[in-house]
Amino acid sequence: MALTFERAFSNILILVVSLLILVTPSSCFNPKKLVNLTSYSSDSDWSPSVATWYGEANGDGSEGGACGYQNAVGQPPFSSMISAGSPAIYDSGKGCGSCYEVRCTGNSACSGNPVRVVITDECAGCGSDAQYHFDLSGSAFGSMAISGQDQQLRNAGIIHMEHRRVKCNYGRSIAFHVDSGSNQEYFAALIEYENGDGDLNRVELKEALDSSTWDSMQQSWGAVWKFEKGAPLKAPFSIKLTTLASGKTIVAENVIPAGWKPGQTYRSIVNF
Repeated sequence: MALTFERAFSNILILVVSLLILVTPSSCFNPKKLVNLTSYSSDSDWSPSVATWYGEANGDGSEGGACGYQNAVGQPPFSSMISAGSPAIYDSGKGCGSCYEVRCTGNSACSGNPVRVVITDECAGCGSDAQYHFDLSGSAFGSMAISGQDQQLRNAGIIHMEHRRVKCNYGRSIAFHVDSGSNQEYFAALIEYENGDGDLNRVELKEALDSSTWDSMQQSWGAVWKFEKGAPLKAPFSIKLTTLASGKTIVAENVIPAGWKPGQTYRSIVNF
């Protein structure tokens, strides 16, 4: 009987000690490891690439680039933080307006901090069709450097780096800059500042007197889309935009007014 009581007491003691171990914080448990794991997971979408730069050392690369944004690349919201892309990035113009974070890793002057850039131009001779090569503006390239070492980084000419696609957030509504060659039977516009994907897969136009028919516009070049009717067009026009990556659709109702003029920019009140 005494033996049975001793065994029972021993079992109870073991149970109590076990419970105390479970509820008492251990000096061996380090919650920082969980933070590191989370950080590592968020970094898993970075991919290797290379970078060069062009234009002035502290400039905006090229005004006029293959997307058609012209001198807007040096002004907000682009603010010279732009890049030309190899064929895999530019994608025959469909990559125009897409946003990336880039960080350099291949030089002692690299800060390792991410920098956000927008694709505004093509670098047709940069790498193979499958290679991700960013030809950055001088300003964007230098922004990847440790403070005070931007020129040292530019002197490297070409560096290894990492990139990842990110959502665009331009802080303004979508704008339509009417091409100078537009007329009463032919309409073309540069489309700017699309949030989210930043790029477009499909653009459609609806004339004022037609409440149901959407006509497909064709990509002319870069971020310029066109519609040729062969008969007088009736404004105002509504324009429907569909993004490339996510397939989201948005409509800018009557964004091009009656009496529109070539060379003018018309701002919508919508964005993705």
